[in-house]
Amino acid sequence: MLSALLLLLVTASAVSAQSKQRPPNFIIILADDLGYGDLGSYGHPTIETPYLDQLAQEGTRFTQFYVAASVCSPSRAALLTGRLPVRTGITGGLGVFFPHSATGLPHTEITIAKALQQKGYHTGIVGKWHLGSLPDYLPTHYGFDEYFGIPYSNDMEPNNAAHIPYPALPLYKGNKVIEENPDQRLLTQRYTTAAVDFIKSNKDKPFFLYYPNNAPHVPLFASPAFAGKSKRGQYGDVVQEFDWSVGQIVKTLKELKLDNNTFVLFLSDNGPWLTQHENGGSAGLLRDGKSSAWEGGTRVPAIAWWPGTIPPRVSTAITSSLDILPTLLHQAGATVPADKPIDGVDITAVLTGKNDTVRTIIYYYDSDKLYAIRKGSWKAHFSTHSGYSPQPPQQHATPLLYNIENDPSEKEDVSSSHSDIVAALQQLYTAQLAAAPVAPSELSRFQPGELNNAFQQFIQKRKEQAASAAPATK
Repeated sequence: MLSALLLLLVTASAVSAQSKQRPPNFIIILADDLGYGDLGSYGHPTIETPYLDQLAQEGTRFTQFYVAASVCSPSRAALLTGRLPVRTGITGGLGVFFPHSATGLPHTEITIAKALQQKGYHTGIVGKWHLGSLPDYLPTHYGFDEYFGIPYSNDMEPNNAAHIPYPALPLYKGNKVIEENPDQRLLTQRYTTAAVDFIKSNKDKPFFLYYPNNAPHVPLFASPAFAGKSKRGQYGDVVQEFDWSVGQIVKTLKELKLDNNTFVLFLSDNGPWLTQHENGGSAGLLRDGKSSAWEGGTRVPAIAWWPGTIPPRVSTAITSSLDILPTLLHQAGATVPADKPIDGVDITAVLTGKNDTVRTIIYYYDSDKLYAIRKGSWKAHFSTHSGYSPQPPQQHATPLLYNIENDPSEKEDVSSSHSDIVAALQQLYTAQLAAAPVAPSELSRFQPGELNNAFQQFIQKRKEQAASAAPATK
């Protein structure tokens, strides 16, 4: 009897030690066009997000977390590579990849998935890819073992509002199209099932799950269980269903007792699409939104959760999606790629609450142009442009200067009283242009054919409309 008891204790101890030695799991949950002010924990008065609010209470909620671009494709490229889009060529063109794009993320880039895969992780993506849709540019060519989702934005489908003759929206499993024009009302439900199944199937090995849902990007679709439930209308319905989806993932982790060994990060790919009006989100107190270098374009809601490792708190640390790759690779004991510049930094010290000043500088790009720089409390705008405005960018001989800590809404230009700070940021601007030369554009390359012809005609018409709307020059 005593021998059996000792054997049981030794076995339990061995299992416990093995569990502690096992590398952590990673889950990145990415919203699409969710604004800084769209969650309950970030102050939204009517959208109910109880699961994400609980995640924020149990983990760290960031108030100054930035993405590297204010639109989809470049932001996703930066998140997965830790590199500014100007280095990877995900700039130029019309800002993102389209169904008739001829390329995707360059295969020379090392993604989080690829680096973790080489370390023995099982990797999967569920949701919207948007870094190339031709066979050679699907996620399985970038380190993902599994793929379930759509290759580009959910508005790039035959019934789009712009009446561009896009092909049927494909739903992929692996490298195979399993469905065309899937019922978008059910996508979040199907994504959730796929994400939960992925976790359950890989509970005994280290895994990396990347879950970039296409919600709440327009067009908006909620399942019957959530349609009409939010006071914020259809947009609120979609966000609340996504919140439920996050809750199912966290519930699964807890049921499988994986929560203490899993790092979950929730964030948005960029700011809200304000020109969609009630169908777009809110940047809260921040200025402007998607497709701009104002704070509302790239400052996003972000919540980090890892019970026992990441303390419950609100962090004002300046952090970036560029920092995700070096941080995850550090936690996994993997090597950060050394053959090319990495713009992210390891923010483990921030996550554990030991140091909130790991990063002090943020660069704000719009496509391949550097528009603004923040260093500490100060942000200088060298050019300004409102998101999706038909007006051309305005260049500033003397940069606009804002104290972001005191003026997050960027209302009061104080450049005239802080010429020394303006000069220092101008020097930083010049140095950054030299340090990060612009790579050839991948977003400017399209497949020839009828779709491209129709698309170019549509773009030309938009340019003509913008020109006619522009004020006459004196």
